[in-house]
Amino acid sequence: MRAAVGLAAAPDGPAKRDYISESQEIPVSFLENILTDLRNAGIVESQRGSEGGYWLARPADEITLAEVIRAVDGPLATVKGVRPEATHYEGVAAPLREVWIALRAHIRAVLERVTLADVVSGNLPPDVVDAIAETE
Repeated sequence: MRAAVGLAAAPDGPAKRDYISESQEIPVSFLENILTDLRNAGIVESQRGSEGGYWLARPADEITLAEVIRAVDGPLATVKGVRPEATHYEGVAAPLREVWIALRAHIRAVLERVTLADVVSGNLPPDVVDAIAETE
């Protein structure tokens, strides 16, 4: 996530891998894997060479945090690697399936609303700010 936010905040033009690594304190070897995942998902573009680097494939206000997480980690919420709907529990644990489904819905409600631009600007959507206030 920090790599994507770093790219969203980077000055115009391609950002060098070392700039992203240093500005976000991400080890270069780990960052390379993240950037590859983001590039494969169409979130980031890159160019090799002295004038090359990485940049967002779309404007930061069009890229949600959910997209970034899915690109790097896969589905937003799974239970033992499967979708919550595919879980099944017996007896008193049976309602856990609905809990996992509700949890995923709440995760999506936040991550699909917040964009990289929101994070860079520090202006989170009002419903996200309200949710934060509810936890305090």
